[in-house]
Amino acid sequence: MSSFYPQYDLAGRIQHTKLDTGIGGLQPARITRMEDPSVPDFKTVFSGLVEDLNAEMNEPDNLLKDVMSGSKNVDIHDVMTAMAKSEITINVATQLTGKVIQAYDKIMQIQV
Repeated sequence: MSSFYPQYDLAGRIQHTKLDTGIGGLQPARITRMEDPSVPDFKTVFSGLVEDLNAEMNEPDNLLKDVMSGSKNVDIHDVMTAMAKSEITINVATQLTGKVIQAYDKIMQIQV
């Protein structure tokens, strides 16, 4: 009866990775990520977004100045593309601001 069933060493055939929970002497990757968060706070994230928005708004002006000064590296199509990108960025920022204000209003309506 035992000759019919093959004997496999399943535990020996398992390949361990860093995502395991410390099996096989490997340092688990998930736990170290959870213990050492490198996420900036809300104020830092928002100030970075505002700085990026400011840079996006100034880029078309800078490219237009380069085109008007006769720079061969910048084409009018680059200026138009930068203007469209700036417009999309403003639309996203406006939508994001509205969502943040809505969330703040909902939080303020919560009764403690």
